[in-house]
Amino acid sequence: MARKALFIGPRLKRVRRDLGLTQANMAADLEISPSYVALMERNQRPITADLLLRLASTYKIDIASLADDDSEDLAKRLQATLKQPIFADIDLPALDSADIATSYPGFAEALLRLHTAFTEEQMAHAQRREMASTGDPSVTHDPVGEARAFLAARRNCFPALDDHANEVAQELAADRPREESVWTDALVNRLVRKHGQKVRFTDPELILGSLRWHDRHREQVLISNRLDHPGRRFQLAFQIGLLESREVITSQLVDGRFSGENARRLASRALTGYWAAALLMPYRPFLRAARHARHDLETLSRRFAASFEQVAHRLTTLGRPGEEGVPFFFLRIDRAGNVSKRLDGAGFPFARTGGSCPLWHVHSAFEAPGHILPQWLELPEGERFLSIARTVEAGGGSWDSPRATRSVALACAAEHAGHVIYGDDLAQEKATPIGVACRLCHRPHCIARSAPPIGREMRPDDNRDTGVPFAFASD
Repeated sequence: MARKALFIGPRLKRVRRDLGLTQANMAADLEISPSYVALMERNQRPITADLLLRLASTYKIDIASLADDDSEDLAKRLQATLKQPIFADIDLPALDSADIATSYPGFAEALLRLHTAFTEEQMAHAQRREMASTGDPSVTHDPVGEARAFLAARRNCFPALDDHANEVAQELAADRPREESVWTDALVNRLVRKHGQKVRFTDPELILGSLRWHDRHREQVLISNRLDHPGRRFQLAFQIGLLESREVITSQLVDGRFSGENARRLASRALTGYWAAALLMPYRPFLRAARHARHDLETLSRRFAASFEQVAHRLTTLGRPGEEGVPFFFLRIDRAGNVSKRLDGAGFPFARTGGSCPLWHVHSAFEAPGHILPQWLELPEGERFLSIARTVEAGGGSWDSPRATRSVALACAAEHAGHVIYGDDLAQEKATPIGVACRLCHRPHCIARSAPPIGREMRPDDNRDTGVPFAFASD
């Protein structure tokens, strides 16, 4: 099999300058022409294996440091970033961004960090505007909002965590009875053998109502025996993450914009949960399975021995540059419409304002518990999304245990609907016209409206009742 050509122009130039050599000096030492050195430094010629060995031997350089090339991954990250709307009017061919990543890796990394910081600040600013609109002067910052902004600015995708969790998953492979699933025994054995922690499944009353308790003094991990099997596996994986992923998670938090320790802790906890999900559903096997099953959540749930919500959550994380899955948006609400989890991988406009439109099935799912409700959505500007909604339950496990029923929604842009099985039965269905929020929605004939839109003149008419609340001027 032919080997991939090796281009190390920027590194070769740095080596030459660090040694205080001219191109002619290096050419003489390596017995090649100065013009060939110039071509290699501009990445117009690859370096041969013989020349690489000669370079390392002549200047006593570690050959691995010269041959190591992460420019391909950097180029993919750069290309994904340059697809964002802010760069839409700039002609940026993929070949140019690949050249930048190869020739100027420091510049490419600086641009990526700057864009991430900009995105996070934009989201934090939106969060501050939302809080200001409540009229409560005592609210100065929102730790939950900051943690969500941190995740959303990175599209809820952390390849370093996926890679680290995958390494652990491969080590667990010998203890797994099936290729695609990480079972409870393998996780228990990891805690026992690697960390010296006993694992007990016990009555939650003995651990003060907790789902999981790490008793460091007695070196044991106690898990509530009222959890179902996906819940037990997640708690075990989360505990392993706390013990093994601290360093890689800390590295991901370095660039976060947090106003306080609470926001940082919430983000750290979210990343530990991300790592645990990546251990139970490793990135590449899960992506392949999702594509093969056309994102049938029930199929994926059984294949990976995970809950419906865990699978839905994991589907929002498949944004690795060059290995992207369908970009999904995830929302979880209670019966009152309060948002308890929000993950944006699709640019969905509800990412900040919540699921406040009552026409969205995420609200009516409570009327059909346990059933998946697919729906086409159309926003006022004409964007269309495919959405599914279903109830999920937390708690329980015994007759007297408290339970919480919530509704989760998973949505993707219409352009990706062909890859999602739930769109097949909706091919001839009309889209439901919805708005981001009643105050921001200018649809004049919505009978579900709960408030008039901002900036429209009210036109009440005592002589005619259209059944539409808050009649207003439509132009």
